[in-house]
Amino acid sequence: MVLRLSSVLLLLSLVACGSAPPREATASRVGVDFGGQWSLDYGMSDNLQASLNVLVRELQRQAERRAQAAGADPRIPSASLLVGGTGSDSGSAIIGLAQMADLVSRSPLLDITQDQQGIRVRREDDFSLDCDFHEGRPQAVETPLGRELCAWDGHQLVFVLSLPDGLGIRHRLTLGPDGQLLNIASTVSSDRVSQPFTLNRVYRRIEPGAQGFSCQQTLTRGTVCTTEAD
Repeated sequence: MVLRLSSVLLLLSLVACGSAPPREATASRVGVDFGGQWSLDYGMSDNLQASLNVLVRELQRQAERRAQAAGADPRIPSASLLVGGTGSDSGSAIIGLAQMADLVSRSPLLDITQDQQGIRVRREDDFSLDCDFHEGRPQAVETPLGRELCAWDGHQLVFVLSLPDGLGIRHRLTLGPDGQLLNIASTVSSDRVSQPFTLNRVYRRIEPGAQGFSCQQTLTRGTVCTTEAD
């Protein structure tokens, strides 16, 4: 897996976090083909603000339960959670977690190539996901950015990146039953926030040259599809 995440490093000080180790992957990938061009379906994808609101409400409930167990008034929410302190579950850490998830999952167009040797997910933004197949076993690679791992987990493909200071990012790719929809669940977890934050982006398969899209071959990124101007 190859990631070029210059923007991610800017958020390390805000979202220092740890990632849980990936589950053991299975060797099977028969019948799963992510190859093709894909366009983001905004209507079917998670809304960033709505997902953030869900996380904040859950963290508030946790804080209230802890306060009640400690004998405090549960009606008084944690000041650090709402004001944006620097402690656990602080507002700044929660927002940073959501910003990170949005940053690494916002690409509107994907160009995926897959064969028996591996898979490459080229994104319209500034990074790609690469995975070489080795009989289905997880493959870890040490890079200057951190530890990278990709593996099959049944019919799903999982990419995990562990960055310095414990920052962890996970992408889980799931193909729909008819092969026309692709869900990518991008999860960021943090030791400053007691729950991880996940955004689901749903993509629809598009055909090169289809109305509304313009595709071209490039030397560095292969086939790239962009929306045509009105």
